[in-house]
Amino acid sequence: MDTAQTLLVGGGAFIAGGMNALAGGGTFFSFPALLAAGVPPVMANASNTVAMWPASLSSAWAYRREVSRHPRWTLLLVLISFMGGIAGGLLLLATSNAAFSRLVPWLLLTATTLFAFSGQVSRLVAATKARIGLQKKESGTPGGLGGLLFQLCVAIYGGFFGAGMGILTLAALAIQGVEDIQELNGLKNLTSAVNYTVAAATFIIAGAISWPHTLLMIATAVLGAFAGAALARRLPALWLRRLVVAVGACLSLIYFVKTYF
Repeated sequence: MDTAQTLLVGGGAFIAGGMNALAGGGTFFSFPALLAAGVPPVMANASNTVAMWPASLSSAWAYRREVSRHPRWTLLLVLISFMGGIAGGLLLLATSNAAFSRLVPWLLLTATTLFAFSGQVSRLVAATKARIGLQKKESGTPGGLGGLLFQLCVAIYGGFFGAGMGILTLAALAIQGVEDIQELNGLKNLTSAVNYTVAAATFIIAGAISWPHTLLMIATAVLGAFAGAALARRLPALWLRRLVVAVGACLSLIYFVKTYF
């Protein structure tokens, strides 16, 4: 990497780490930075997954108490995330750079839309549950075949691309009857960590990682996360979410123009 690429990739990962600590949406900064640095699309996505993996582990560990309330059901979620992460990772590796390049604008647009309307998605899930009379089981253990199938689809998507996976996971968990916000966040972090772990392992074993870029991103993303955590109490989260949506919308438009025009 030359100096310009180092600054571009390192800066993108630093901002991504900070945004993930503040409001989420870090992939909108780190993934395009890799593309702009000349990393092939499939390798860029794989490298970004590995670079963001350590932060997912720390987030899951922070919520270890909340995820222990329903151990058997949680184990089932972990297994589904494991299988989905492998499937999504293998699907990415089977996709050519040319095909993935054509998917990038649509993936960015999907992730931007999910991020922008995450509040509405949560309210829609809650309203749907109320309308159909969905209740927890008498044992108090959440669950449901439809929700688990949705969770599997989310896990496959996460292994393939990942941006917006957290929002989809929250929706899948809410459909299954999880209502406590701390438990929701804990299970979301756990399943995301499992998904990132198996997808990252798949990419590493397949040799699909650009290690110079990835190691730089891991270091700068950690620094960005510390900086983001320090700013979390000072900056309104709403402003940051709007910034992420604006960046995502602009990037989607840019890649649509570059890819199709």
